[in-house]
Amino acid sequence: MITTVVFDVGETLVDESRLWRRWADRLGVPAHVLFAVLGAVIERGEHHRRVFEILRPGFDPARIGFPDVFEACDLYPDAALCLHALDRQGLRIGVAGNQPEGIEPALEGLPVDFVASSARWKVEKPSPLFFQKLAEEAQAAPGEIAYVGDRLDNDILPALEAGMIAVFIRRGPWGYLHARRPEIARAHLRIESLGELPEALTVAQAFLPVCVTPPSEPSNTGRNACATRRDLMHRGGDDPADA
Repeated sequence: MITTVVFDVGETLVDESRLWRRWADRLGVPAHVLFAVLGAVIERGEHHRRVFEILRPGFDPARIGFPDVFEACDLYPDAALCLHALDRQGLRIGVAGNQPEGIEPALEGLPVDFVASSARWKVEKPSPLFFQKLAEEAQAAPGEIAYVGDRLDNDILPALEAGMIAVFIRRGPWGYLHARRPEIARAHLRIESLGELPEALTVAQAFLPVCVTPPSEPSNTGRNACATRRDLMHRGGDDPADA
């Protein structure tokens, strides 16, 4: 049974477009150039910091400080409605991603039980230690936690390995590109917006106990078990497995 829902930050709850445009200004390049390079970096499976190395060799964003200060205006329009709906369902809500500390002001007034970050934990996704700390912070068993994110590499696959319910949202640059990879079929739930999440979790509650794959079992076992319920678990978008 799902008791806790934990959200990634960038491109899950937060639209990062404003921050990437600020980086384009700081690098002295047009925004469309930065976004094109970002897409290429994602497609090659490289870290997003590679964008800075390509656009300005030798540039170290850490030396001048990341402008990753999220504001309430950066939240996707469906974020607050989703959080309130999940709160009404009696679920605990957490936020944990590869971010610097300081997102709390953007979440002020929203029903969030805990906020954590890679900066505070000093470990980044997709490390298994990140998801271990997440379960400890949530005070819940991994199988009771639904982790929502837009990336296969940082969110879906490591959440599955940790024994959590993996929820993929197709939005943002990673989301649209990763949605076309066949491994996305391993996600327990696939949604197009956070507005779909409360109902999707309600429907899934009846099936997830037999769908979740313990980390000790072969991954194909969990994928096949979920695939038999694809019509219930999938929300929108082309099915990569059928492409």
